[in-house]
Amino acid sequence: MEFNKELIKGNLITIILSTLSEKEMYGYEIIKTLDDSSNGVFKMKEGTLYPLLHGLEFEGYIKSSERKSDNGRKRKYYKITKAGLKRLEDKKKEWTAFKEFVDQLVASGISYACQN
Repeated sequence: MEFNKELIKGNLITIILSTLSEKEMYGYEIIKTLDDSSNGVFKMKEGTLYPLLHGLEFEGYIKSSERKSDNGRKRKYYKITKAGLKRLEDKKKEWTAFKEFVDQLVASGISYACQN
């Protein structure tokens, strides 16, 4: 299934913070995790991810550290902060409320259409 790009764009921060809430990761690992967990539906480009990561770090929602990965390459790892976990919780609540609102509108529209 393909999703509207604007719908995805509006939820990228939630998606990234949620991914990092599971463990700290380097950039390509985030991209690969999202691709794998969505069965290839969600494909994020590096040019989209890194500016978002930099913004989230600037806002204090994540922090980065450089170290060697298992294969010996130096990588920048990103980790969610307490402020990031709070932001994620707020975004999840916002998403749930929005989803319930849309579900209600869609259900009302269907029942209204059936009456006419």
